[in-house]
Amino acid sequence: MDPFLPVLTFHALDDQPSVISFSPEVFRCGMAKLHENGYRAMSLSEAVNCLRRRKPFPAQSFVITFDDGYQTVYEFAFPVLQDYAMTATIFLTVGKNRRRNLEERLPQLESRFMLSWQEIREMQRHGMEFGAHTCTHPDLTCLPMDQIKAEICDSKKIIEDALGFSVTSFAYPYGQFNDSIRELVQQHFACASSDNLGFVTARSDLYTLKRIDAYYLRTDRLFNLMLTRWFPWYIQMRHIPRWVQRTVKSGL
Repeated sequence: MDPFLPVLTFHALDDQPSVISFSPEVFRCGMAKLHENGYRAMSLSEAVNCLRRRKPFPAQSFVITFDDGYQTVYEFAFPVLQDYAMTATIFLTVGKNRRRNLEERLPQLESRFMLSWQEIREMQRHGMEFGAHTCTHPDLTCLPMDQIKAEICDSKKIIEDALGFSVTSFAYPYGQFNDSIRELVQQHFACASSDNLGFVTARSDLYTLKRIDAYYLRTDRLFNLMLTRWFPWYIQMRHIPRWVQRTVKSGL
Protein backbone atom coordinates (compact mmCIF):
# COMPACT_ATOMS: atom_id res chain seq x y z
CA MET A 1 0.00 0.00 0.00
CA ASP A 2 1.20 3.50 -0.81
CA PRO A 3 1.27 6.26 1.84
CA PHE A 4 0.71 8.99 -0.74
CA LEU A 5 -1.33 9.35 -3.91
CA PRO A 6 -0.45 11.44 -6.98
CA VAL A 7 -3.45 13.31 -8.41
CA LEU A 8 -2.44 14.49 -11.87
CA THR A 9 -3.98 17.66 -13.33
CA PHE A 10 -4.31 18.16 -17.06
CA HIS A 11 -6.13 20.87 -18.99
CA ALA A 12 -5.91 20.84 -22.80
CA LEU A 13 -4.16 18.10 -24.75
CA ASP A 14 -2.50 19.93 -27.63
CA ASP A 15 0.91 21.15 -28.74
CA GLN A 16 0.31 24.85 -28.31
CA PRO A 17 2.95 26.90 -26.43
CA SER A 18 0.79 27.36 -23.34
CA VAL A 19 1.14 26.40 -19.69
CA ILE A 20 -2.23 24.60 -19.89
CA SER A 21 -1.21 22.56 -22.93
CA PHE A 22 0.09 18.99 -22.70
CA SER A 23 1.32 16.94 -25.64
CA PRO A 24 -1.19 14.24 -26.69
CA GLU A 25 1.73 11.99 -27.63
CA VAL A 26 3.42 12.36 -24.23
CA PHE A 27 0.05 11.64 -22.61
CA ARG A 28 -0.44 8.50 -24.69
CA CYS A 29 3.09 7.21 -24.05
CA GLY A 30 2.91 8.08 -20.36
CA MET A 31 -0.35 6.21 -19.81
CA ALA A 32 0.97 3.22 -21.76
CA LYS A 33 4.12 3.14 -19.62
CA LEU A 34 2.11 3.35 -16.38
CA HIS A 35 -0.20 0.58 -17.55
CA GLU A 36 2.71 -1.64 -18.55
CA ASN A 37 4.21 -1.25 -15.08
CA GLY A 38 1.03 -2.21 -13.22
CA TYR A 39 -0.24 1.24 -12.28
CA ARG A 40 -3.98 1.76 -11.84
CA ALA A 41 -5.95 4.98 -12.28
CA MET A 42 -8.50 5.17 -9.49
CA SER A 43 -11.31 7.71 -9.51
CA LEU A 44 -11.19 10.75 -7.27
CA SER A 45 -14.28 9.48 -5.46
CA GLU A 46 -12.47 6.20 -4.74
CA ALA A 47 -9.53 8.11 -3.33
CA VAL A 48 -11.81 10.23 -1.14
CA ASN A 49 -13.55 7.07 0.07
CA CYS A 50 -10.17 5.71 1.19
CA LEU A 51 -9.50 8.93 3.09
CA ARG A 52 -12.90 8.94 4.78
CA ARG A 53 -12.58 5.29 5.82
CA ARG A 54 -8.93 5.77 6.81
CA LYS A 55 -7.90 3.05 4.40
CA PRO A 56 -4.51 3.07 2.67
CA PHE A 57 -4.41 3.72 -1.05
CA PRO A 58 -3.89 0.62 -3.22
CA ALA A 59 -0.31 0.16 -4.35
CA GLN A 60 0.69 1.87 -7.61
CA SER A 61 -2.50 3.91 -7.79
CA PHE A 62 -2.92 7.43 -9.09
CA VAL A 63 -5.76 9.78 -10.04
CA ILE A 64 -6.24 11.62 -13.34
CA THR A 65 -8.11 14.94 -13.40
CA PHE A 66 -8.87 17.40 -16.20
CA ASP A 67 -9.84 20.99 -15.49
CA ASP A 68 -12.21 23.17 -17.55
CA GLY A 69 -13.60 20.63 -20.03
CA TYR A 70 -11.66 21.13 -23.25
CA GLN A 71 -12.76 19.15 -26.31
CA THR A 72 -9.32 17.57 -26.57
CA VAL A 73 -10.17 15.50 -23.48
CA TYR A 74 -12.70 13.64 -25.62
CA GLU A 75 -10.62 13.69 -28.78
CA PHE A 76 -7.27 12.53 -27.38
CA ALA A 77 -7.51 11.45 -23.73
CA PHE A 78 -10.73 9.44 -23.77
CA PRO A 79 -9.58 6.84 -26.35
CA VAL A 80 -6.31 6.32 -24.47
CA LEU A 81 -8.10 5.92 -21.14
CA GLN A 82 -10.46 3.38 -22.69
CA ASP A 83 -7.53 1.41 -24.15
CA TYR A 84 -6.03 0.99 -20.68
CA ALA A 85 -9.28 0.67 -18.70
CA MET A 86 -8.52 3.91 -16.85
CA THR A 87 -10.89 6.48 -15.44
CA ALA A 88 -10.59 10.22 -14.85
CA THR A 89 -12.43 13.06 -13.16
CA ILE A 90 -13.25 16.01 -15.41
CA PHE A 91 -14.11 19.35 -13.81
CA LEU A 92 -16.50 21.26 -16.05
CA THR A 93 -16.90 25.02 -16.49
CA VAL A 94 -20.49 24.89 -17.69
CA GLY A 95 -21.56 28.48 -18.44
CA LYS A 96 -24.77 30.08 -17.29
CA ASN A 97 -27.02 28.60 -19.98
CA ARG A 98 -29.27 26.01 -18.37
CA ARG A 99 -30.33 24.61 -21.75
CA ARG A 100 -28.35 21.48 -22.48
CA ASN A 101 -28.89 20.41 -26.08
CA LEU A 102 -26.70 17.41 -26.83
CA GLU A 103 -24.91 19.25 -29.63
CA GLU A 104 -24.30 22.33 -27.48
CA ARG A 105 -20.74 22.87 -26.31
CA LEU A 106 -19.55 24.43 -23.10
CA PRO A 107 -18.57 28.11 -23.54
CA GLN A 108 -15.04 28.61 -24.87
CA LEU A 109 -12.10 29.19 -22.57
CA GLU A 110 -8.65 30.29 -23.73
CA SER A 111 -10.07 30.45 -27.30
CA ARG A 112 -10.35 26.66 -27.36
CA PHE A 113 -13.28 24.42 -28.25
CA MET A 114 -14.94 22.77 -25.28
CA LEU A 115 -16.77 19.49 -24.70
CA SER A 116 -20.33 19.04 -25.93
CA TRP A 117 -22.96 17.53 -23.65
CA GLN A 118 -23.17 14.57 -26.03
CA GLU A 119 -19.44 13.90 -25.56
CA ILE A 120 -19.78 14.36 -21.81
CA ARG A 121 -22.61 11.84 -21.62
CA GLU A 122 -20.71 9.33 -23.74
CA MET A 123 -17.69 9.56 -21.48
CA GLN A 124 -19.90 9.21 -18.41
CA ARG A 125 -21.38 6.00 -19.83
CA HIS A 126 -17.83 4.64 -20.09
CA GLY A 127 -16.84 5.37 -16.51
CA MET A 128 -15.55 8.94 -16.50
CA GLU A 129 -16.46 11.08 -13.48
CA PHE A 130 -17.51 14.72 -13.65
CA GLY A 131 -17.11 17.48 -11.10
CA ALA A 132 -17.99 21.17 -10.96
CA HIS A 133 -15.58 24.00 -11.80
CA THR A 134 -18.06 26.93 -11.56
CA CYS A 135 -20.13 28.47 -14.34
CA THR A 136 -17.75 31.09 -15.74
CA HIS A 137 -14.34 30.25 -14.22
CA PRO A 138 -13.83 33.43 -12.14
CA ASP A 139 -11.42 34.04 -9.30
CA LEU A 140 -13.96 33.36 -6.56
CA THR A 141 -12.04 35.40 -4.01
CA CYS A 142 -12.82 38.55 -6.02
CA LEU A 143 -16.61 38.09 -5.98
CA PRO A 144 -19.32 38.99 -3.46
CA MET A 145 -20.83 36.05 -1.62
CA ASP A 146 -24.08 35.93 -3.62
CA GLN A 147 -22.12 35.54 -6.86
CA ILE A 148 -19.84 32.95 -5.28
CA LYS A 149 -22.87 30.89 -4.28
CA ALA A 150 -24.33 31.15 -7.77
CA GLU A 151 -21.07 30.11 -9.44
CA ILE A 152 -20.64 27.10 -7.17
CA CYS A 153 -24.21 25.88 -6.68
CA ASP A 154 -25.53 26.57 -10.18
CA SER A 155 -22.65 24.72 -11.81
CA LYS A 156 -23.34 21.68 -9.63
CA LYS A 157 -27.05 21.71 -10.48
CA ILE A 158 -26.51 22.17 -14.22
CA ILE A 159 -24.26 19.10 -14.38
CA GLU A 160 -26.56 17.02 -12.18
CA ASP A 161 -29.60 17.92 -14.28
CA ALA A 162 -27.75 17.05 -17.48
CA LEU A 163 -26.28 13.74 -16.33
CA GLY A 164 -28.75 12.51 -13.74
CA PHE A 165 -26.03 11.82 -11.18
CA SER A 166 -24.93 13.57 -8.01
CA VAL A 167 -21.87 15.78 -8.43
CA THR A 168 -19.66 15.31 -5.39
CA SER A 169 -16.37 16.99 -6.34
CA PHE A 170 -15.32 20.59 -7.02
CA ALA A 171 -12.17 22.33 -8.25
CA TYR A 172 -11.39 25.95 -7.40
CA PRO A 173 -10.74 28.08 -10.51
CA TYR A 174 -7.11 29.23 -10.56
CA GLY A 175 -6.80 27.37 -7.25
CA GLN A 176 -8.11 30.47 -5.47
CA PHE A 177 -10.21 30.14 -2.32
CA ASN A 178 -10.52 31.45 1.22
CA ASP A 179 -12.13 30.12 4.40
CA SER A 180 -15.63 31.29 3.45
CA ILE A 181 -15.43 29.71 0.01
CA ARG A 182 -14.06 26.48 1.43
CA GLU A 183 -16.89 26.32 3.98
CA LEU A 184 -19.49 26.87 1.25
CA VAL A 185 -17.98 24.15 -0.92
CA GLN A 186 -17.95 21.80 2.06
CA GLN A 187 -21.72 22.24 2.40
CA HIS A 188 -22.35 21.01 -1.14
CA PHE A 189 -19.54 18.62 -2.09
CA ALA A 190 -17.68 15.62 -0.70
CA CYS A 191 -14.29 17.02 -1.67
CA ALA A 192 -12.53 19.85 -3.47
CA SER A 193 -9.25 20.04 -5.38
CA SER A 194 -6.83 22.92 -5.11
CA ASP A 195 -3.81 23.65 -7.29
CA ASN A 196 -1.40 23.33 -4.37
CA LEU A 197 1.49 21.17 -5.56
CA GLY A 198 1.92 17.89 -3.73
CA PHE A 199 0.50 14.47 -2.98
CA VAL A 200 -2.70 13.36 -1.27
CA THR A 201 -1.98 11.58 2.01
CA ALA A 202 -3.97 10.24 4.94
CA ARG A 203 -3.69 13.69 6.57
CA SER A 204 -4.98 15.63 3.56
CA ASP A 205 -7.81 18.12 3.94
CA LEU A 206 -10.67 16.82 1.77
CA TYR A 207 -11.46 20.38 0.64
CA THR A 208 -7.95 21.50 -0.33
CA LEU A 209 -6.64 18.34 -1.98
CA LYS A 210 -3.17 18.79 -3.47
CA ARG A 211 -2.50 17.87 -7.07
CA ILE A 212 0.42 17.59 -9.48
CA ASP A 213 0.12 19.86 -12.49
CA ALA A 214 1.04 18.01 -15.67
CA TYR A 215 3.18 21.02 -16.61
CA TYR A 216 5.87 19.43 -14.44
CA LEU A 217 5.62 16.15 -16.41
CA ARG A 218 5.55 17.62 -19.91
CA THR A 219 8.26 15.45 -21.50
CA ASP A 220 8.63 11.67 -21.71
CA ARG A 221 11.65 11.84 -19.41
CA LEU A 222 9.80 13.85 -16.76
CA PHE A 223 6.67 11.72 -16.99
CA ASN A 224 8.69 8.54 -16.52
CA LEU A 225 9.83 9.86 -13.13
CA MET A 226 6.48 8.60 -11.84
CA LEU A 227 7.92 5.10 -12.15
CA THR A 228 10.90 5.86 -9.92
CA ARG A 229 11.58 6.41 -6.25
CA TRP A 230 12.77 9.92 -7.15
CA PHE A 231 9.30 11.14 -8.07
CA PRO A 232 8.37 12.50 -4.57
CA TRP A 233 11.75 14.25 -4.37
CA TYR A 234 11.24 15.80 -7.78
CA ILE A 235 7.81 17.18 -6.84
CA GLN A 236 9.19 18.52 -3.57
CA MET A 237 11.98 20.23 -5.49
CA ARG A 238 9.46 21.87 -7.84
CA HIS A 239 7.31 22.90 -4.89
CA ILE A 240 9.98 25.14 -3.34
CA PRO A 241 10.29 27.82 -6.09
CA ARG A 242 6.52 27.71 -6.63
CA TRP A 243 5.95 28.33 -2.90
CA VAL A 244 8.47 31.18 -2.88
CA GLN A 245 6.87 32.82 -5.91
CA ARG A 246 3.39 32.68 -4.39
CA THR A 247 4.60 33.87 -1.01
CA VAL A 248 6.27 36.89 -2.57
CA LYS A 249 3.22 37.64 -4.71
CA SER A 250 0.83 37.44 -1.76
CA GLY A 251 3.02 39.89 0.16
CA LEU A 252 2.91 42.55 -2.53
